[in-house]
Amino acid sequence: MTPTYTGVHVRRDADGAIRITTDRGSGPGGPVPDRAGDAADPGFGLAVLDAAGAVLTWPVLHGSGLPSAEVHDTRRAQQWLWALYGESVAAAVQDLASGEQGGVRVTAGVTALADGAARLAFGHWAARWWPASYTDGIPALDPGVLGLELAALTHRCHQLFDDRSDQPDDCAAELIQEHLAALDPLIQWWRAPSPHRDAGRRLGDVLRLIDDAADSTGLDGPELRRLRSALDRPGPAGATADPTALFARPDGYALAAGEKPAAGGRVIARGSGVNDWRRYPPGFVDAAEDAVSWTARALGARRRIEVEVLAHAAAPDGGASLVAEIQVDDGRPDRIPLARRDEVWEGRAGLDLPAESTEPTVEVGILLPGFDPGPGPEHPAGPDGATDRARRDAIRALARHRLAAADRPPAHDAARHRPFAPEPLLAETAAAATDEDY
Repeated sequence: MTPTYTGVHVRRDADGAIRITTDRGSGPGGPVPDRAGDAADPGFGLAVLDAAGAVLTWPVLHGSGLPSAEVHDTRRAQQWLWALYGESVAAAVQDLASGEQGGVRVTAGVTALADGAARLAFGHWAARWWPASYTDGIPALDPGVLGLELAALTHRCHQLFDDRSDQPDDCAAELIQEHLAALDPLIQWWRAPSPHRDAGRRLGDVLRLIDDAADSTGLDGPELRRLRSALDRPGPAGATADPTALFARPDGYALAAGEKPAAGGRVIARGSGVNDWRRYPPGFVDAAEDAVSWTARALGARRRIEVEVLAHAAAPDGGASLVAEIQVDDGRPDRIPLARRDEVWEGRAGLDLPAESTEPTVEVGILLPGFDPGPGPEHPAGPDGATDRARRDAIRALARHRLAAADRPPAHDAARHRPFAPEPLLAETAAAATDEDY
C-alpha cells in the first residue's frame, strides 16, 4: 500500500492530556482541522475506540484514515503511537509529555494499523448507530456476522491494546464466544461459489484472524474445530450459499398478547415526535425520523394522548420497556410506559391541557430509563447551521451509499477522496444481498 501523508497537530493542554488532531482535507484558507472532539458533534457522528492510554475518535461523515486522539497515559500509548501515526508523531508526544503546555505540527503517515483501526472503530459504531429502518429501506446488519468481524479486526489491531482491563474494545475472545452460531454460515459463505469475489477475500481474511485469535486465547469447541478443518481444506464446497438463507432476518414481528384497545374520542391534535437515537439502545426502535407519532383525543371533558413508535424487527417483547416523555407547552415533562404490540410500541395516558390553551404545543420523545443521557439539542449548531435531524439524515445517506457500494470495489480515483472505512464490512455486504424486502 502506498503511504498517504497528512498534517497532524500535537499539543499538550493545561490538564496534562496530549491531544492529536488531523487535517481534514483543505478549504479556501488551507487545511481544515478535524473537529472530532467538538461538543457540537452528536454521539452518533463519532466512531470511538478505547486504546491503551488513549481514546481515538473518527468523525464518521468526514473521516480519514487517521483518528484524533486524547492521550492520558503516554507511557502506555507509546506502544502503538509509532505504528498508528509514524515516528514523528510518537516523538512529538514523548517530547510534550514532560514539557510545558504547547504544541507542534508534524507529518504523519496513514499506516496499515490506521486502516485496521478505522474499520474496527466503524464496526463498533455500526453495532450501536447503524440506522436500520423498514420505512427508510435500510436493512439491519446481522449481529453475528458483525460481531465475528469485530473479533477479527480486534485481533488484527492487537498493538492498540495492552493487558489492562480498562479497554472495553479489546474483546476478541468474548466476541467469538458470543457469536459462535454465525461461524458455520460464514464458512459456508466463504466456501461456496459467489459473484462477490472481494467478499470472498475478506471472508477468508476474517476467518483466518478468528482462528488465530481463538488459538492465541485458548478457545476451543466444535465450531472452531470445523473452522480449522475448513481452513486446512480451502476450496469451493460445491453448493451455492445464498446470504439470504444463511443470514435470514426475523420474519415479521412477534404478536403481543391481548387485543388493541379501540381508539374512540374526538381527535383534537396529532403529530410526530422526536426519534433521538441517543436515548435508547440499538435494536429497540426503527430509525426512521417519523417513527414516533402521537394523537390527542377528547373523551367528553377528559383529554388523552396516545403514542405509537415503530419497533425495530429485533425489539424485545419482554423485559426492559421504553417510555414516552411528553411535554405540553412549557409544563413539566411527564412519562408514560410503552408496551410492545405487533410492530409498534404503544401507550396512552390522560393529558392535562390548560383550559386557556386552544392550540397546545405537544412535544413527544422516547427513551429507555436508566440508559437515556437526556435529549439532544434540536436546534442549529455549528457554522453550517446543521441540526441533529440533518445529521441523522446524513447518517442515513451514508448507510445507503455504503450498501449500494457493497457489491462493487471502490472507484480507482477514489483514493484521493477516501471516505471513512471505505471497504464494506461483511455485515454490510450480507445486508446488501438480502434487502429485497426493504
